[in-house]
Amino acid sequence: SAGLLAGEGAPQTGTMTECFDCDNCKESLYGRKYIQMDNGPYCIPCYDAHFANTCDECKELIGHDCRELYYEDRHYHEHCFRCFRCDRSLADEPFTCQGEELLCNDCYCSEFSSKCIACEKTVMPGSRKLEYNGQTWHEHCFICSSCQQPIGSRSFIPDNKDYYCVPCYESKFAPRCTRCKKTLTKGGVTYRDEPWHKECFVCTGCKTPLAGQQFTSQDDNPYCIKCFGNLYAKKCSACTKPITGFGGGKYVSFEDRHWHHNCFNCARCNTSLVGKGFIPDNDEILCRDCSSDL
Repeated sequence: SAGLLAGEGAPQTGTMTECFDCDNCKESLYGRKYIQMDNGPYCIPCYDAHFANTCDECKELIGHDCRELYYEDRHYHEHCFRCFRCDRSLADEPFTCQGEELLCNDCYCSEFSSKCIACEKTVMPGSRKLEYNGQTWHEHCFICSSCQQPIGSRSFIPDNKDYYCVPCYESKFAPRCTRCKKTLTKGGVTYRDEPWHKECFVCTGCKTPLAGQQFTSQDDNPYCIKCFGNLYAKKCSACTKPITGFGGGKYVSFEDRHWHHNCFNCARCNTSLVGKGFIPDNDEILCRDCSSDL
């Protein structure tokens, strides 16, 4: 609230018993009250007429015998310095100036201050508060809906009409990693509709992280391509490497043997036998031309 100054340096009155004239009207001040100014003495009527200030409220002169209050170059009789709303005297009260109006703190708060959404009491000017989504709280009234502790300047997460500090929200609502059971506070991966930390989603065989990599599964366990091929994939009868089904992955099977498409070639002339007739010769396969030369 604004400050208030009152009647400092007021001129002094006195009486004279010797020949002494008013500096303005020249009438004798003998036996009369007067006010001594820098340029000479003045009788009371002359002083009030020439030096008294005009009250900003009632527009009348503030006589020498009145207590004068002033604020921002405006002068008031003591009884005129009042709240514009409730008419309470502001002579010894804190106040606020709103436009041209002087208001006591109660009237100012009632009209211009917001109310705390939690306790429904006025949020006094200058007090610590929090504003969010068009609503206002006292700082000590804005508490976590779970732990009931003031959130203060910490981060919070809204949930419908509730507000949670980050630790409580993560504990209550955040998904938990399928492997380590800890909460996922930021990006993870989903496998079989279950959440995982990226660092927890690893190959069952070699433990290499699989996030962003090609992988497959066996008995619901994820495997990188290399481990899956070594452990479970069919082996090509020609190159002996796993047939994984990735990178095209087409293959040919005959009896209990298997070949990559690009490995299914005649053992003599190396002609591709994919989609063609062939003749098995012990562990080898031959095109018809090569088999007829035997």
